[in-house]
Amino acid sequence: MAVIETHNLTYTYPGAAKPSISDVSLAVQKGEFVLITGPSGCGKTTLCRTFNGLIPQFYQGELKGEIKVADLDAAKHPTYEMAKRVGLVFQNPENQLFALSVEKDVAFGLENLGFPRNEMRKRVDWALNLTGISDLRDRSPHEMSGGQQQRVAIAAVLAMQPEIIVLDEPTSFLDPLSAEKIFEVIHDLNKKLGFTVVLVEHRLDLTAKYADHIVIMDQGKVRFDGETREVLSNEEARLIGVGIPKATLLFEMLKKDGVPLDGTTPLSSEELANMLQEAMLR
Repeated sequence: MAVIETHNLTYTYPGAAKPSISDVSLAVQKGEFVLITGPSGCGKTTLCRTFNGLIPQFYQGELKGEIKVADLDAAKHPTYEMAKRVGLVFQNPENQLFALSVEKDVAFGLENLGFPRNEMRKRVDWALNLTGISDLRDRSPHEMSGGQQQRVAIAAVLAMQPEIIVLDEPTSFLDPLSAEKIFEVIHDLNKKLGFTVVLVEHRLDLTAKYADHIVIMDQGKVRFDGETREVLSNEEARLIGVGIPKATLLFEMLKKDGVPLDGTTPLSSEELANMLQEAMLR
């Protein structure tokens, strides 16, 4: 069952000479972990903005085609209703933080939806613990580092527990180790609680292993859309300029050199290491 579905979606920003996304047709199934990647400027962020109705209801411009999210027409349904179903974490956390404390920022969405105080407290504590910032609840977000601000922005979305979580490069200010921890949290939420996750990310070494399916965009169009291992083992995907996981590249090189490796294309160094150990034991 598709929880996000687009048909020939095309959008042009006001005053732009050409569309930012063009004829995008894709489907995200309920409970999937979907990775969207591609070169900078390929339309990834623009596509994410259509999922919760920011395009065309906040950003004007011209939108053509169809988009349905959680059985709603995202282009026409009020954004406050879409926010109950789709949580969007922006690339720049400062764009969605404005309260005087972390705790108030994380509680803001729940307050607007009219949650009882006890339920708000439980959800805020839960989200702060998941993102590892419980000790920062009384700090002002504007006095924190970029990485800490990103954790606050993620916690604010998680607290609302939407059906769909869309994250636009949510760890761009984090070091690889901290980013890995955040991706593990998101993956656990996807598997244990059934959230549908749409993640925009360049660092495929950290994220590809979590994705059920991957979408590769280039120049506003979807170039590849399918099962992660299959897509990333395609030579044409590499020519677009996507950062294919190093384990995947090394696997292909070893196979070309005649190393007897069995199994599916690895997406992480751990998977490749296990393959090599098995090959040595044979």
